[in-house]
This record gives sequence, C-alpha cells and structure tokens, in this order.
Amino acid sequence: MLSLDLASYPAATTLLAAITRRELGVEELLRATLARIDAINPDVNAIVTLDTAGALATARQMDALGPQADQPLFGLPIAIKDLALTRGIRTTFGSPLFADFVPDQDDLFVSRLRAAGAVILGKTNTPEFGAGSQTFNRVFGATRNPYDLTRTCGGSSGGAAVALASGMTALADGSDLGGSLRNPAAFCNVVGMRPSPGRVPSWPRLISSEPLAVQGPMARNASDCALMLSVMAGPDPRVPISLNEPGAPLREPLACDLKGLRLAWTPNLGQFEVDKQVVAVLERALPVFNTLGCTVEGATPDLRDADEVFRVLRAWQFAARFGAEFARQRPHLKDTVVWNIEQGLALTLADVTRAEIKRTQLIARVATFFEHYDFLLCPTTQVPPFAIEQEWVKNINGRELATYLDWMGVCYAITVTGCPAISVPAGFTADGLPLGLQIVGPRWADRAVLQLAHGFETATRHSEKHPSL
Repeated sequence: MLSLDLASYPAATTLLAAITRRELGVEELLRATLARIDAINPDVNAIVTLDTAGALATARQMDALGPQADQPLFGLPIAIKDLALTRGIRTTFGSPLFADFVPDQDDLFVSRLRAAGAVILGKTNTPEFGAGSQTFNRVFGATRNPYDLTRTCGGSSGGAAVALASGMTALADGSDLGGSLRNPAAFCNVVGMRPSPGRVPSWPRLISSEPLAVQGPMARNASDCALMLSVMAGPDPRVPISLNEPGAPLREPLACDLKGLRLAWTPNLGQFEVDKQVVAVLERALPVFNTLGCTVEGATPDLRDADEVFRVLRAWQFAARFGAEFARQRPHLKDTVVWNIEQGLALTLADVTRAEIKRTQLIARVATFFEHYDFLLCPTTQVPPFAIEQEWVKNINGRELATYLDWMGVCYAITVTGCPAISVPAGFTADGLPLGLQIVGPRWADRAVLQLAHGFETATRHSEKHPSL
C-alpha cells in the first residue's frame, strides 16, 4: 500500500498510479489531503475556501465507479486559483466586491479538469483581481512563503505555489499576465509554466482573442506540469486564438536527448535591474546544461519596446474590464488596481495602435533570434522573496523603482513575445530562499520547453528540497 504521508511529497503521477492499481482509494487520498491542509494551511494561508462536502461526495462516487481509462486525473484532489470560476464554489477574485460570489458555471479549463477526473476541493489565494506579484487581499489576508514565513510567496498564483510547496496538493492551476505562474513558482521552488497563448483557451472572457493573459499549470516537477497541461489544453471554437492541437500528446514521457541544443543566457534581458544574488545563483547553475550536451552563450533578444507594449495593453485590459463601473467600484479597489484602471482610461486610440504595431515588430525580431538559438535562459524574478509586509519591490541594487510593475520586467517582457516559458527550481540564496530559472522557447514549442526543464531538474534535483514546516 502507498504511504499516505503527504509530507513526503509524492508526485501526482505516483498518486494516480496507486489509484489506478486500486492501492489507494479516492476518498482515502482526499481525507489525507484535507488532514494535511488542516495541519499546514493555518501557517501559510494558501487555501482560502474548502468545499469539503462536495469533494467527499465526488470522491465516494468515483470510488464506487472505479478508475476510468479516459480520465487521466482520476481521483486527484486539486484546488483552483480564486480568479477562476468554479461552479457552486465561492469565487472572490480576492476582492471585497465578490466576497460572497458563487458562480453557476466553471471556467473552461476547470470543466476540463473535472471531466478528466480531478476532485475540486477548494480555492487558492490570489491578490485582488490578480494585480501584483505579492499574494495578499482584504478578503483573506496574505499567503506566506513556506521556506520563510516572514517572506512573500510572490503572485498572483501565490496560493497555488504554496499549496504545492507545502504538500497540500500535487497539482495546481494559475493564470499569467505579467508572470503570475512563473514568479510564485520561483519563490516557492516549484514549476510554473506560461503556455503559448491559445494552448489553453480561456472562456468565458470579455475579449477571447487577447494574447497576453493565459491560464496554465503548476506542479512540483515538469512531468506533473505536462500532465496537467495536457488536460487543460485543446481547441475551443469560441476562442479564435485557440491552437488546433489536442492536449494528450503533451503527457508523453519528457526524457529525451538534449545534446546539441543552442541556449542563450541573459542575466537581465538587456534592460532590467536584477539583484546580484539572483544572477550569482543562476550563473552557478548554467554549467548543468553543458553536462546535458547543450552549449550556452551570452545573448539577448531585441526586446526594445516590450516595457511600453506591456504597460499599455495591460492598462487597456484593466480599463476594458472595470471602466464602465469604475466610479462606483473605486472605493472598494486597492490602490494599484485603481492606478492600472486610470492608466487605461487615459489611453488614446493612437497609444493602443502604436503598442500593437510595436508588439508585431518585437515578435518578428524574437522569431529571428530563435533562428540562431533553440532556447533562451534568463531569471524568473529580479529579486529573492522579500518581506511579507512589503507590497512591492521599490529598490534593486540601489536603483529606485517607480511603479509596482517595475520589478517584474523579466517576466512581462517575455509575455509580450508570445513565447512559452517555464520557471524551474534553480537553487537557493545563502539564507535558503528559492530562486527559479526561466526557460523560454520559440512560439508553440511548449513540449520542448517542458523537456528541457525536465532535463535540468533531473540533473540538479533542486525540486527535491522541501520546506521545513
């Protein structure tokens, strides 16, 4: 029988194999998971809503039915980020405006997880409307980093990352506009992947063809990440940018020969301030790729205008979502959300047009860059995890930062490229705080990105170091 000591951090694939062999019951696993949450969550505040009764009822039905070959996540408990709609389960978006909101439908990817046999047990914490890479809100409070409870876990998928890092769930979802899957993964020593836009169709959405915000998987290793992405991915006719490729091939084994790959390394994408500790840790990790048969060279793609493009299009999105009712909602919104909306409302048609033209040119330059290199390596975060009381980073290496977005540039500049990117555990600072390496691939090369991440994590084994809770 499989040990249900979840503190040993069994992989999702290990748990699923035990369920398939009938060595582990779905309800048995769920109860062990709930006990782990009861023991750990009060310290970290990662899971903010539980649907214990609903999850137990689902688990019992699944035990009676038995494992199903067409359900690759059969019996696996999963908590959903509190930005995604979950039918019958409170969804607050981290905002007092929605503190009691219970939707009557699922986000598309949630319905796909259910259809694949996942047991939805509750929701994970997020900053208000996902704004900012620090997970706190006025509904549930702050989520703490399990490696140091005085530090932030990042965001906006911070609750998801902490739930994984703490052994409270084996898989988690997240969304990523400016780094919200990658940033918390790096801060919590787990794997977070931003898929190619359209790989995971987002529905319902106000603007279904918008390419910057994506939904994707988070896990404790690349193989588990690929498994979850395989379920979330696949076309949908309501989403014009959805890729016309099935998700199932993504869960094929990731091990492959990496010899001969050409990798480019940049410590700052040529324009962003990055803490010297971060650069030192990542540069110590780079020789691992040489042992895998890859070559690593210093090179940076031409990402000029990425900052302008991201800020304009992000502000436009906030204005589109909140502009009509901004006057009424403003007193209930946090300052940074208000700032983003005001930035969007001040935009002109010329501003948005210029940003789209520059985005088109930037994408073409990046495509040319990937004619010479197979992957790009860069930091996931510009700083190590910082104090929980600090809302955002205001100084790096003595350089003052003007806005709450400035310290996330190494992620949001990659967002603008439309390329798939993953954060994989890459080492620790001198005081034991996790850091992540960002691996970026050409457009639509999601599986190849997962394969390189798998090779790196297998060689380094950083992901096997867990917090002492």
